[in-house]
Amino acid sequence: LERCDASLGTMAIYEDQAEPWYQYLTSDLRLPSTVPVIRLLAQQSNCFVIVERGKAMNQMMQERALMESGEMRSGSNFGKGQMVAADYTVTPSITFSSDDTGGAGAAIGALLGSVAGAVAGGFKTSDASTMLTMIENRSGVQLAAAEGSARNTDYSLVGGLFGSGAAGGAGAYSKTPEGKVIVAAFTDSMNNLIKAVKSYKAQTVKG
Repeated sequence: LERCDASLGTMAIYEDQAEPWYQYLTSDLRLPSTVPVIRLLAQQSNCFVIVERGKAMNQMMQERALMESGEMRSGSNFGKGQMVAADYTVTPSITFSSDDTGGAGAAIGALLGSVAGAVAGGFKTSDASTMLTMIENRSGVQLAAAEGSARNTDYSLVGGLFGSGAAGGAGAYSKTPEGKVIVAAFTDSMNNLIKAVKSYKAQTVKG
């Protein structure tokens, strides 16, 4: 995993759960959200500070509502202007391929609706391609779209990141062959994303 001496910025993660690849991931492979995997990779790289914009955001807002209602003890130090802005939003996606395509790679991610459900059940994942797309939140400019790929055998190179110390959804990916290849592919994507951000030069448009 690529590492940084200092953070490159703050990051929020957005996972589009309406995409066909997500339905295949959770329904057919019975794997959880990819967000814990991306969070763990980003955290361990030391390249990004992760800000919460997911389910725990509701709990954060509940604490602030308690503060505003006057129910909290004095000195609780919940005030306005304390939350950190997300410099970047990163969006993950996965394209699966199967053993029986001879390397051609039947792209499950390209299938739509009921077709995906009918076809996906016949696939066993040995390869996966992943992409992490990074948007700069202030400008809306896409800074990088980093691809990654892996085979089952690649997990041995990164498995230490997802051992017993990986809690919750991230640890679940270490328990199946499909989960392991997705982890390895996302590690490849994260490495490419970090390299792209480190070398990024602002684009200009004439006029």
